[in-house]
Formats: sequence, C-alpha cells, structure tokens
Amino acid sequence: MDGGCTLPFDVTRTTLDRAVGIKLVLFDVDGVLTDGRLFVDNTGEEYKAFNSRDGHGIKMLQRNGVEVGVITGRTSRIVEHRTAELGIRHVCQGCVDKVAAYEKLISQLGLEAAQVAFTGDDVVDLPVMLRAGFAIAVQDAHSLVKKYAHWVTPSAGGRGAARELCELIMTAQGSYAAEMQRYL
Repeated sequence: MDGGCTLPFDVTRTTLDRAVGIKLVLFDVDGVLTDGRLFVDNTGEEYKAFNSRDGHGIKMLQRNGVEVGVITGRTSRIVEHRTAELGIRHVCQGCVDKVAAYEKLISQLGLEAAQVAFTGDDVVDLPVMLRAGFAIAVQDAHSLVKKYAHWVTPSAGGRGAARELCELIMTAQGSYAAEMQRYL
C-alpha cells in the first residue's frame, strides 16, 4: 500500500479514497478516545483512561499535516489536560449541540465537509457523522452509528481505534511509510 509498510488490517479502496483529502480529524471523547467508562471517586473527581498508542497516532497524524480536534458533550479537566498534552488545539467540551460546534470549526478553518473526518460511538454523534465527509464508528459503537459510518475501526473505543484511523489516513495520504521509517 505505502512503500512496503502496510496496515495491520484490511481497508477498501473506497475507504482510502475518502481518507485521502482529510485535513481535519475530529473525535468524540467518551467511548472513542476512552472505553466509555467513567470512574468517579467519593469526592466527585472523575477519571478516564486514554490509550497511549492512540495518543501517539494523533501526534504522528498532526506531524504529517492533519489537524485534530475533539467535540464532546461532557466537560472535564482531564480532557483539557490530555488534549493539551497531545497538542490538540481544537477542543469543544460541553457541546450540547455538536453540529453547531462542528460547523463553526470547519467554517473557521475554511474547510469543506469532504475534508473532515468525525469518529463517534453513540447516537448523539450521528448528526455530525452525517455531515462529515468521512464518518467513522469505533468497533463497539451503537449499531445505528455503525450503520451510517463510512468505516468501522477494527478496535473498540479507547483500545486503539483512534490509532487505526490515524494510520489509515496517513496510508491514504502517502505519509505512513515515511512515518514508520522514523522508528527503524
């Protein structure tokens, strides 16, 4: 596929064609960048687990010229911390209307829907997924979300799904092999 470095999962030409022009990848957080579980201690402090390989995939994707953002209905200091750590500049938390946040962001960046990917896991993500040029569902997403996705990741949310998407986009855009060569 890309100079001898191939993805560890099968992907169709149609999916690669959708990914080739992506300039912005947006993720939901709970159930996509995490496994969806929320841990809350006796003081009300919330904890989430993020996958380090997903994080590295996001950094590689950004290094190869693709912007990354999150649109999430919840508000969390943990998300603030994790997105800052990953250099994600486009962060919309507490979004009651995810479509409005999506439309505002792509307008600010001067992008068309065909240049935007959105990854979701639950029905609240469908309104944005239906507007994005490349709609992705994580493996353990709600069945309706999977039905309307252009691609379903091999892995579950918080378990490598974001990394798979990042590598798919880099493959489609021809940067995956060079990125992997950095480590050889």
